[in-house]
Amino acid sequence: MNSYYSYIYQTMLLHLEHYSFVPDGNVCMSISTELLDHLPYRILMSRRLHGEKCFHVYSLSSQILLMKFFSGHTLTCQQAEYQIDNECCPMCPPGNRVKTDCTEFRSTSCLPCTEGTFMNQPTGLKQCFSCAHCGKNSGLKIKSSCTFISDTVCEPLEGFYCIDSTGDGCEAAQKHKQCQPGQYISQKGTASTDTVCSDCSEGTFSDGTFESCRPHTQCDSVNLRLIKAGTASTDAECGEHSSTLMTGIVIGVIVVFMLMIGTSAYLIYYLKKKGPFKERTRNAENDAKVSFVLLLLILLNLVSVHCTLFKYMTPLFYQYFTKRNLLKEKKDQPPVKRCR
Repeated sequence: MNSYYSYIYQTMLLHLEHYSFVPDGNVCMSISTELLDHLPYRILMSRRLHGEKCFHVYSLSSQILLMKFFSGHTLTCQQAEYQIDNECCPMCPPGNRVKTDCTEFRSTSCLPCTEGTFMNQPTGLKQCFSCAHCGKNSGLKIKSSCTFISDTVCEPLEGFYCIDSTGDGCEAAQKHKQCQPGQYISQKGTASTDTVCSDCSEGTFSDGTFESCRPHTQCDSVNLRLIKAGTASTDAECGEHSSTLMTGIVIGVIVVFMLMIGTSAYLIYYLKKKGPFKERTRNAENDAKVSFVLLLLILLNLVSVHCTLFKYMTPLFYQYFTKRNLLKEKKDQPPVKRCR
C-alpha cells in the first residue's frame, strides 16, 4: 500500500498544473482528466473559479490523505509492525531478534536468541536482552532460570529481605537487622520484611537472639545468695552462702585438732607412767600389748575424724550440687511470654 501511495503522489507531481488551498477545505487547481483517474477517493468537480477547475473532497480522511501527499508525511505502522524508512516491517516473535529488515520484495528475517539472552515480546530489535544475574553479593538467589522468552527471576537469600521488587521477582535484597543485647525479636524477618526488635522490660533480659525476654533468676528462691544483679542483657549471678561453708570447715578443723591433741596427751601420759624405755623392754609381752593399744587408739582417732568430716561436710556438698542443678534446670527452661 505504501508503494501505491508513492505512485499516486508522483502522478500528482507530473500532472498538476496549478493548485491553491482554501481555508474551508476546498482545493482549487487546474488539473487534467488523467490525474482524476488515478486519485483513489471520490472527488466532485463542482464549479469553475477564474477559469480553473475546482473540486471539493467530501471525506475528512480523504482531506488528511491529500494533505499527506502534498506535505510529504510518512505512514503509521500497525501494532505488530515496526517502521524502517518508508516501510512497515512485521516484528519478530518472542524469543527471536531481527536478522534483516523487510524490503518491498521480502519480509523480515529473524534469528533465535542465543544462550544467556532473551526476548519476551514481539520486536524489531536486532539484539536480544541479556539475562539478569542473581548474585550472592546482592543477597539474591535464582527463583526461576532465564529462558529465550523470559528473564531470570531472583528471590532473597535466607536471612535477607527484598528492597526492590519487580513483579514476582526481586532485584536487590538486604540482610535482616540483628537485635541488640537488651532487645528481643518481636517479629521475625521474612523475604519481604525486616526483623522488628523491642526492648526488654524491667526484671527481664535478652542477649538479642531471644524471641521473648526471660525473667532474672531469683537467688533466694533456690537458697543461694546474689553475687551480681541482672541487667537488660544478662541474668543475675547466684552463689553459695559463704558463712555456712566456712562454719562447717572450721568445725571440722577444730574437731580434728582436738582429737590430735587428746591422742598426743594420752600417749605422753602413758609413756611416763610406764617408766624409762629400758624397763619397758624387759617384758616383751607388755610391749606387744602397748603397741596394740597405741595402734587401736590411732585407728579410732582416724575413724572419728573421718566420721566428723563426713557428718559436717556431706550435707554441705549435697546442698551445693543440688542448688546448682536446680539453677541450671531453671535457666534451661524455655521462657514464658508475658502479656504486656
